[in-house]
Amino acid sequence: MASPSWLGGLLAAVMILTAGYAVSRLAASRVLRVATEADADGLHALMGAAMAGMFLPQLRVLPSSAWAVVFGAAAVWFAASTIHVGKSAPRAWQCRFPVPHLVECIAMLYMLLALPARQGTPGMAMPAMTAPGTAPSFPALALVLALFMLGYLLWTTDRLANRARAGTAGHPLLAATFADCSKIVMSMAMGYMLIAML
Repeated sequence: MASPSWLGGLLAAVMILTAGYAVSRLAASRVLRVATEADADGLHALMGAAMAGMFLPQLRVLPSSAWAVVFGAAAVWFAASTIHVGKSAPRAWQCRFPVPHLVECIAMLYMLLALPARQGTPGMAMPAMTAPGTAPSFPALALVLALFMLGYLLWTTDRLANRARAGTAGHPLLAATFADCSKIVMSMAMGYMLIAML
């Protein structure tokens, strides 16, 4: 399937805004001394930066191999957090639900490893813009990850609706509703890229 030429730039801009929001949450939580899910915010800042470069190669800040190391380390962190959550409550600055972030790391690794050769060519980062015969080796994995992103999007949307009914207080940058909106945007972008890789 072919993507419009402007779509890569638009999605890259959305990813930059999402990454910027995650960084602002990290900064605000430190300044205001309010605990937030710092590990999840840090992951989303990195994911936004990496995906902006996937959608628009001119925005690449690191090669695919370096990003793979970053998200590999993040996957180990969230896998350990998943095990730890089963035994005791997470610390105040850790996310309460690490499994979705572990899957996000796996999805990032999949996308990075499936696209490395194409990212060096301007305008060729988007999977739908690649030449025939360069599809990833495991399209079934891309489908499973895309379906997970859809499920995570629906679950986060449900949490967002519940929070909206309950009302929120505190600093706007640290509001859980805005964090959920950021997660929804990230899930949509990742789901789109994974589906485009099929």
